[in-house]
Amino acid sequence: MKPPSPDTVPTDIYLSFVSSLFGNRKTLVTGVFVHILMYVLVFLSTYASIYLAFCVAFAIVFGLRINFFRQFDAADKNSFTRADIASWETRYVIGAAATAAILGIGSGYAILILRDPLAEFICVAVTMASMVSIVGRNYGSPRAVDLQILACCVPIVIACLLSQELYKGIASLMLIPFGLTTRAMANGMREFLYRNIVASREISLMADRFDTALNNMPHGLFMLDAQNRILVVNRKACELLNFADPQRLKDCEFDVVLRYGARHAFIDGSLPGLIQRQLAQLVSGTLSRTLIQFNEDQFLEFSASRRADGIVILIFEDVTVRIRAERKILHMVRYDPLTGLPNREYFVDQVKEKLAARNRESRIGILVLDIDDFKHVNDTKGHVAGDRLLVAVAERLKALAGTTVLVARLVGDQFVLFFPNEDDVPDIDGRIRALHAAMAGTYDAEDSSFRVSASGGYMTMPGREFRPEEWQIKVDLALFEAKSRMKGGCSAFEQEMDARYVERQTLKDDLREAVEAGRLQAVYQPMYTPDGSRIECCEALARWIHPEKGSIPPDLFVQLAEEMGIVAGITRFMVDRACRDCVSWPAPLAVSVNLSAQDLRNDEVVKIVIAALETSGLEPSRLHLEVTESCLMDEVATVRSILADLRARGITIAIDDFGTGFSSLSYLDTLPVDVVKIDRSFVRDITTDSRRFKLLCGIVDLSRALSLHVVIEGVETLEQLALVVERNLADIIQGYVFSPPITPEQVAEKVANLDKRQLGAGRLFSPEVVR
Repeated sequence: MKPPSPDTVPTDIYLSFVSSLFGNRKTLVTGVFVHILMYVLVFLSTYASIYLAFCVAFAIVFGLRINFFRQFDAADKNSFTRADIASWETRYVIGAAATAAILGIGSGYAILILRDPLAEFICVAVTMASMVSIVGRNYGSPRAVDLQILACCVPIVIACLLSQELYKGIASLMLIPFGLTTRAMANGMREFLYRNIVASREISLMADRFDTALNNMPHGLFMLDAQNRILVVNRKACELLNFADPQRLKDCEFDVVLRYGARHAFIDGSLPGLIQRQLAQLVSGTLSRTLIQFNEDQFLEFSASRRADGIVILIFEDVTVRIRAERKILHMVRYDPLTGLPNREYFVDQVKEKLAARNRESRIGILVLDIDDFKHVNDTKGHVAGDRLLVAVAERLKALAGTTVLVARLVGDQFVLFFPNEDDVPDIDGRIRALHAAMAGTYDAEDSSFRVSASGGYMTMPGREFRPEEWQIKVDLALFEAKSRMKGGCSAFEQEMDARYVERQTLKDDLREAVEAGRLQAVYQPMYTPDGSRIECCEALARWIHPEKGSIPPDLFVQLAEEMGIVAGITRFMVDRACRDCVSWPAPLAVSVNLSAQDLRNDEVVKIVIAALETSGLEPSRLHLEVTESCLMDEVATVRSILADLRARGITIAIDDFGTGFSSLSYLDTLPVDVVKIDRSFVRDITTDSRRFKLLCGIVDLSRALSLHVVIEGVETLEQLALVVERNLADIIQGYVFSPPITPEQVAEKVANLDKRQLGAGRLFSPEVVR
């Protein structure tokens, strides 16, 4: 490698080389003392006065050089530019070259002029000795080395050659390789030092960068030797473990550091043993990663790598925030956010854990509670009050359950309880029913008091027979049984319920197939004028004849259809069939079709009705649509909009079963209604109950005051008919007193018979008319 020149080396290294020239003053003093002493000896031996002049020259040059050295020491080297450094190098080179020149000239004078062997020996020896010092003192400046070698050697060579002595001339030429060797040695030393300085700088830079990276990394780090002593520790590790100075931890045993942490409370007192075992597994290589809880509020995750020489590197980070977030997410996954109770999935997991930890076998119980009429609370008091009520119910459940019974929120207003029966009480049914009974009562929520009852369904079984995939089905069957019998009751699961459930599901499948295939039937109950002389309208009634079970009651299959969400299919079939049948009847006979609450949740029913009218060609005025009051309870604005749209197309709108729902009278004035159909419950006892008769009269008077047509349903006896006609309570009468539901062909026959048998308005109850 070529020795670096001052023009190529970095400025700071150039300064260090030049500074080395001004460094060792002792050799300079020693050198000038020896030079003067030797030249004094030459003078004494030869009496050549020129050597005294040389001694004076040595002293003057030495004085100037010492002055330069002091000026260099006093200078602010941090402000040196490259030109400043070169200037100081030049000053040094001049002084060094002057000293070498005096030596070289003195040696040449002794060889060429004095020709005294002792003088020649002394001068040449001192000069050659000085050349040797050139390497050690002047390696930092190539110019200083070159000029000093030339100043020392050239006068000697010239003097030897001019002396015309062959052997001296040949010997003097040997100074050329000597000078070159000396120069090469100086350059080699300068190159070696340059390399070491550069390497040292790189190592220092790398060390500084490593230290910066090590102490600014987000992870803590320990490097341990084979004896478990700390070799390296970074600042983050000290921050995480509450140590002030990383240097104090070096060469300490890692176990001692942990024990110190336990004494100074950054490690919980109960944890050091566990922590040491975990870290021992990491250090030994048994574990590669582990999570360690150092105290209640600090979690550190460690990973370890072991080298072949036994050194172990432990890297760890504070994952407390992550652990808290994971715990929060886990809590959100496991628990209901409103009541704080476990959800269904976590409830099942808890039951499994309870059963797995049992020491003996016993019967267990699972109870599902459903808050009765909870929807009414949301509708009347708002969802906030409903939520507060659920929280109050949950609090009472937890208080009643104590520490032995598991409580969870199943869904909505349903709660589930698990009775592990660890004390093996024989009457677990009694315990379940007692808790169910204790749930009923008054609850305070949102500045309101609610009288609450809950329907319950439960099952008991041996613990070993618990099946997560079966329990809810069976308990739901028991709950359904309880609610069908009486709200607020509690029923235990029985195998017969399972059979009924399977049968019900099979019936649902058959109903869906029948609706999709259009295998339902339509019958019609005529609605007569009070005198029985004319049929004004016929109510379309759906019928389903099951291929195996025969006729299925309408209230059963309509309820199934509502549960399945296929009521729209039945409505589509009935509207279409009713319109087609009505077209075949003589005008202006109309047909009436019932709509369900599900039909009125969107405007799809309008499209169904329009399509049926267009397909059949029936005039809209001959189609009546009946809605029950239950249809009006939800989304009144949507229902009003749909009914107004239908009524605007010429279709008649009737309220069916009027008087059986909530806020009946308010609907008469707010909805687009043409006809009121008074429920049969108001007619049943009018011949014997004067109060009910007066109530019927009041409803009729109110309806007529609002210009509504009145239809009375359920008139079954001649006495009821006579009373209704006598008081003029109805515009149209529907009931078995005139006709049961009949086929569309029979409707046409009845209309034809009535037209033939018109015997006069006075004969109201003629058998020919009535029958």
